[in-house]
Amino acid sequence: MTTNNKFYIIAHNIRSLYNIGTMFRTADALGVDRLFLTGYSGQPPRKEISKVALGAEESVEWQHYKSLSYLIKKLKKDGIKIIALETSDQAINYLDFKPKFPLALLLGNEVRGVSEVMLKQVDTTISLPMNGIKESLNVGVAMAVAGYHIIKNRD
Repeated sequence: MTTNNKFYIIAHNIRSLYNIGTMFRTADALGVDRLFLTGYSGQPPRKEISKVALGAEESVEWQHYKSLSYLIKKLKKDGIKIIALETSDQAINYLDFKPKFPLALLLGNEVRGVSEVMLKQVDTTISLPMNGIKESLNVGVAMAVAGYHIIKNRD
């Protein structure tokens, strides 16, 4: 894969270590180049992460940044587009999103999502259509759905 096709995941303030484990395992399945854990998101080594990640926490490159804002500025400076996955009036349906690499998919807290302040810093916001009574999917499941759409356009 060329440097132009880099695909990153940013997991911000994810409170459940089991969700972090799911994200590692899904990042491995997607061929993600790096998983960024930001804010208070848990980090390996933790048995709860390992239980779900099944070793992916050792094969997927990852880094922790306390400040999401700092990481976004750093990635943008390197020419990486930041795509938030969030229910928002400004969001486009993920199926209508045409990924351009390199890009980073930003996922927020399980309850609060990605803050309005952070949404102002991203390049695009995408959302998953919800046809039932719930407003969102589990963060790890949502990452998988959006992630597989993104990688189908990756060379």
